[in-house]
Amino acid sequence: MRRILILGGGTGGTLVANRLRRVLAPCDADITVIDQDDQHVYQPGLLFVPFGLADPGEITRPRHRQLHAGIGFRRAAIERVDLGSDVVVLDGGTALEYDLLVIATGAQLLPEETEGLEEGWPERVQTFYTPAGAASLRDALARFDGGRIAVNVIDMPIKCPVAPLEFCFLADWFFRERGIRDRVELSYVTPLDGAFTKPVASAALGGLLAEKGVGLVTEFNTGRVDTSGSQPRLVSWDEREVPFDLAVVVPLHGGAGYVSRSPGLGDELGFITVDPHTLQSAAAPNVFAIGDAAGVPASKAGSVTHFEGEVLVENIQRFLAGEPLTASFDGHTNCFIETGFGKALLIDFNYDTEPVTGHYPAAVGLPLLKQSRLNHLGKLMFQPFYWHGLLPGRDIPGIGSAMPERGKSGLAASREHATTAGSNRAS
Repeated sequence: MRRILILGGGTGGTLVANRLRRVLAPCDADITVIDQDDQHVYQPGLLFVPFGLADPGEITRPRHRQLHAGIGFRRAAIERVDLGSDVVVLDGGTALEYDLLVIATGAQLLPEETEGLEEGWPERVQTFYTPAGAASLRDALARFDGGRIAVNVIDMPIKCPVAPLEFCFLADWFFRERGIRDRVELSYVTPLDGAFTKPVASAALGGLLAEKGVGLVTEFNTGRVDTSGSQPRLVSWDEREVPFDLAVVVPLHGGAGYVSRSPGLGDELGFITVDPHTLQSAAAPNVFAIGDAAGVPASKAGSVTHFEGEVLVENIQRFLAGEPLTASFDGHTNCFIETGFGKALLIDFNYDTEPVTGHYPAAVGLPLLKQSRLNHLGKLMFQPFYWHGLLPGRDIPGIGSAMPERGKSGLAASREHATTAGSNRAS
C-alpha cells in the first residue's frame, strides 16, 4: 500500500485528498492530511468581514469534516521534511514515512519582517487577511469618521492579489453609504508599477481607482511603518512617505516555516520550487506542491488551486504507475473583482495570455473585464460552490483546468503582449 501524506488541510490539500480518494482504492493508497489546526477558513469571505457583509464564524468550518471517508486527518505542527529519508517529522519528534508527499501548506503572513508594522497594530494598522484581523478592521471602520486610509501591499507575491484593490472599491462604497466619503481620503500603495501585474487588467483597474477617487501610489517599496509620532506614515526604502490615519496593510508573505528547516525543499521565500506545468518538485520526484505553497508564475488564488488540482491528481496517478507525467497546467487563473454597489468584473488568463474581453467560459457566459451585476452574483455564488463542489473534488461540467478560448476577443495580441512582458507574469 502506498503511503500518501498531504501537508496542509486548506483548499489545495483538501481537494487533492478528496480527488485521490475517488481514484485510488483504499487497499492501494493510505491518504493522510496533516494540519496544525482544524479550522478551515473560506478565505475570499475575509474581504467582506470589514464591511459587515460576512462574519468570521460563517466562513469557518472544521477541516476534518471536508474530507471524504477513508482519509486520515492528523492535527500536528510540522518540524521538517527529510527528503533523503522520505520522512515528515512532526513537532515533538514523531516521524511519518511517505511514498508520495503533497505540499499544500499555503502562504503565511510575515508582519515581523517589516519594521514598525507590528508596533502599529491594531490602533493605527490593520489587515483583513486573517479572521481576527478582518474582525478588528470591521470595528475600526465602524469607528472611522474621516481622515486618510492607506491600503498598502508590502511586497509580492500575496494571496489573492486583487483583494487589496477590492478593499479599496468596497471602502469607497462603504463610506458613500455612510455619507462621509467626502471626509475620507483613500489611497492604494503598491510596489508594482501599476494597479496590477497584468498590463491590460492593470489599466482597467487603475481607471476604476481614478473613477472612484482612490489615489494610486506605485513603485512604493515599504521599508518601515512609523506610528511613533502624531502623524503615522508609511516610509519606502527610498524615503518617500505616505501619511495615514488608518493603514490597511497586506504583510509580506512567505511559505510555511518548516520549509526553511528542510534543506533543499523550497526557495528563499519558503515556496516549493516545482515544474510550473506538472507541479512536481525540483527537489525530489515523489514530492508535489499545489496552491499558494507552489512557486509557479501564477496568482496565489483559489481558482489557481482548483485548476491545478485536476492536473496534479492525474500526474500523481501517472507517477505511482511509473508513467511519464503528461498532464500540464497552463497557469489558468480567473478572479471575480468586487467593485462596489452590487457589481464586479471578471478576469481570466493563463501563463501565455493576458486578460481579454469577451465572455467566460464560452461565447455565452459571464462578461470579462466589464462591471456587471451578474459577476457580483457569481462571486457570491462561489462560496456554496467552494464548500460543495471545489473542496469535495468534483468535476464541473464546462469548466476544466485549461483556460477556455471560446468567447474571448484578441487572444493572439494578448499572447504576444504576454510574451514580451514575460517578466511580469508572476502575479
